[in-house]
Amino acid sequence: MVVLKRALFAILILVSAWSLSACGGSNQNKQSGGEVDAKTVYQQNCASCHGNQLQGGMGPNLKHVGSHLSKEQILKQIKNGGGGMPGGLVSGKKAEAVATWLANHK
Repeated sequence: MVVLKRALFAILILVSAWSLSACGGSNQNKQSGGEVDAKTVYQQNCASCHGNQLQGGMGPNLKHVGSHLSKEQILKQIKNGGGGMPGGLVSGKKAEAVATWLANHK
C-alpha cells in the first residue's frame, strides 16, 4: 500500500512538472530570433499606469506617442523617468524594445 501511494505521488509530481514546463515553454514572450516582445513587456510593466490599450490613466495616453517623441526620447523617459514616472522600471533590451514599439505608435 505504501509503495502504491509513493508511485501515485511520483506520477502526480511528474505530471505537474510536465504541465508547468509546457506553459513556460511557449513562445508568447518572444518574437522570431529570440527578440523581446515589447507588447508583453508593456503589458507587464507599463499598462497599470498607461492603460492596456495605451489609453492613459494615472500616466499619459500613449496611443500616438511616436508622433511627437522619437525612440531616443521615449527610451530616455523609460530609463530616467520624470513627470511622476519612476525611472528604470524596464531596462536593457526590454527598454529598447518598448521604446521602438511605442515610437511606431503615430
